[in-house]
Amino acid sequence: QPDSSPGYCWPFQGSQSEVLIQLPAKIRPTAITVQHTLKTDSPRRTVSSAPRDFTVFGLDEEGKDETLLGTLTYAAQEEPIQTFPLQDEMRDFRFLKLVIQSNWGKPGYTCIYRVQVHG
Repeated sequence: QPDSSPGYCWPFQGSQSEVLIQLPAKIRPTAITVQHTLKTDSPRRTVSSAPRDFTVFGLDEEGKDETLLGTLTYAAQEEPIQTFPLQDEMRDFRFLKLVIQSNWGKPGYTCIYRVQVHG
């Protein structure tokens, strides 16, 4: 069961990272949902470890050819669960790559509590 309690996150070292997500089947992705925690739930009342700018790519089966699906910004001051539409490339993907370019100021790590792919 997903747990969005503060501290139970998927941590990435530093403010820039990437992760490859293998989907259970090929889909045509239409949106991606990213979740962090509420500022009020955080022990220090900050969400500086939340991702800020990130990019989503679809990859071919071999993982060589990348297709840009979106360059997005997670708004830390808004709701903790945010859904972003992706560009419709009219093709299916089995792998997505999530590239975090920056976070909201935490120098040591970036946290994501949940990622959902819609398609």
